[in-house]
Amino acid sequence: MIMITKQNAGLLIVSVLAAFVPSVARSHDTWLLPDRFHVEQLESATLNLTSSMAFPEFETGPKRERVESATYRLAGQTFDVTDLSAREKSLVIKTTPAQAGVATYSIKLPAKAIELEAALVEEYLDEVDASSEIRKLWKEAKEPKRWRELYAKHMKTFVLVGEPPADPSWAEPIGTGLEIVPEKDPTALREGDEFPVRVLKDGAPHADFSLNALAAGEKKGETRKTDAAGRVVFPVNKAGGWLLRGIDLRKSTRSEADWESDFVTLTFEVKAKP
Repeated sequence: MIMITKQNAGLLIVSVLAAFVPSVARSHDTWLLPDRFHVEQLESATLNLTSSMAFPEFETGPKRERVESATYRLAGQTFDVTDLSAREKSLVIKTTPAQAGVATYSIKLPAKAIELEAALVEEYLDEVDASSEIRKLWKEAKEPKRWRELYAKHMKTFVLVGEPPADPSWAEPIGTGLEIVPEKDPTALREGDEFPVRVLKDGAPHADFSLNALAAGEKKGETRKTDAAGRVVFPVNKAGGWLLRGIDLRKSTRSEADWESDFVTLTFEVKAKP
């Protein structure tokens, strides 16, 4: 378990905590990003899994053994990704899609433990945009207060392969614990479009969930909450890469943790107006 104390509080945002607990606001996020969002059939598709404070820059990649699952779905079939290699700033993923369609890539990093000193929790809650319910639970917690957290990460992205006639598989959930599912083809977005998505938790709509949309080079982006159906719509008014990001933080019922969280990200590309 990683322990964050007052002695390293100065590094909380920019270094130690950020490196291990990516958040919605101004800390490290972890995402999966293709070198190209469009490849031809039987052409190599290369993607990078990285954590950074500035999307889409690469900063720190996880070790290969940290990956619990890595798959891509294409033309109704799901394939395991086996070509993963750790580099200095990212984990590089390579595949060679053989059929035309929209390839949906998904990676999960399993739960990892962190312990935060009580005096630093309020700052952390601000960083992760914690709900009023979480803040109340922490405020009313019995002394001595402890913050032991288990966090997992879920990343998705899409690559258009060839020139398929119609492939709506991008709208189908992968089935991870926390997931962002597009309601509009993420490989066909143009500058000025709206991008509707659903957020699912354990396969069910996740209502009142804060999701942030960030264009490449931006620092804050825009945060909106999902409705009762887990749905939210973002305007995508800038060409280039985009990142959707959110965190589900909750009280834990496990003996080894006080809190649990799931971090979720999705990347996509917005093309310039023709």
